[in-house]
Parts: sequence; C-alpha cells; structure tokens
Amino acid sequence: MIRLTAFRWVPQFAQGLVRDLRPRWALEEAGLPYEVRLIGSEDQATPEYRRLQPFGQVPALEEDGLVLFESGAIVLHIAERTEALMPREAEGRERARTWVFAALNSVEPQIQNLTGVDLFHAGEDWAPGWRRVAEHRAVDRLQKLSDWLGDRDYLEDRFTAGDLMMTTVLRIPRHVDLLERWPNLVAYRRRCEARPAFRRALEAQMAPFAEHAPAA
Repeated sequence: MIRLTAFRWVPQFAQGLVRDLRPRWALEEAGLPYEVRLIGSEDQATPEYRRLQPFGQVPALEEDGLVLFESGAIVLHIAERTEALMPREAEGRERARTWVFAALNSVEPQIQNLTGVDLFHAGEDWAPGWRRVAEHRAVDRLQKLSDWLGDRDYLEDRFTAGDLMMTTVLRIPRHVDLLERWPNLVAYRRRCEARPAFRRALEAQMAPFAEHAPAA
C-alpha cells in the first residue's frame, strides 16, 4: 500500500495548496489506492521523519520499502504506471516529463517569490521594491506560458503529469488577480481543476484541516 505524509492542519492561506495535493491527484488519476499519515509541526524535526524527508516537509511516500520525497519525484513515480498521466509513446512521455520540470523550475519559483513577499514580508521596508521585481519576473514567465498554450486545451495534445503539476503551480497566487491577465491560462487551470480526480484529491486534503482546526 502506498502511504503519503500530509499535514493534519495548516493556516487558511495554505489550505488547498500544500504539495501533498500533487501526488494525491496523481494517485486519483491513476486509480491507485493509498493511505495518509498525518503529521504536525512537532513531527517535522524528529529523526524518524527526517529519515523519510530530510527537510521535514510534506509529502513523503513509502511503498514496499521505497521512500521518496519531493512532490515532482513522487508524481513522476506514479505517472510511470499509468497512461492517464504518461502517453505510451516515447516522445510523449519525455514531453510530459519536460513539462513537470518546467512547472517546478521555470514557473513555480517566480510565482513563489511574489507570493512569499505578499504573504510573509509585506510590512518590510524592502518589500515594495522587491515585489516589483518579483511581479515582473512572474509576469514574464506566465506570458511565455500563455504564448505556448495558445488555444490548446493542454500543454501538449492531451492531459499529462505536466498539466497536473502546472495546474498546481498556477493555483498558488490566489491572493492576487495575477493569472486573470491571461484568459487562456485561467480557462486552462479551471479545465484541469474540473477533473474528477482533482476534486477527489482536494476534498481528501481539506478534510483533515476541518477536523483538526484549532478551537476558536
């Protein structure tokens, strides 16, 4: 049985965005059963957990003695098992892998820089200047992504693990109207979010947050 780690609770601004959503979604697309080990901040620095995830983050995956960490690596591990996430032909598979890395390396860092300033450093003296730089860089990457997508439904000729990963990245800046500058990116994100597997994964992630919410 595949087991994932996930947080039992996170603040409202992070709910629905925690990276265990990515392998949950992949597993739902693949139709593979899994169970979840919920952890809290008290678990992250323990030697036991650091043996699974050296940085104390989520998710980590355990399966038949195999331990993986990093959401991209886990999603690719799952995607290799199913044509739902990886085309059968070699070129299509390599293109899907390429888009996984593009989401993580080309797009996500720029969006995270902007989000980090807004959510964690807005009151700092240096924040306004750096925010202008961060927004410029995020806009540049999103414009290039929009140019590539054009009027396609997906990044290639069908939904793949690359679309799964890119969609989770495009969901990050929900505190600002950043993505709305590109109607095709908004439509693309919504198209992917409408997939039943995504809805099941999101519901599964959100359920523990409601159950373990701190008392008011």
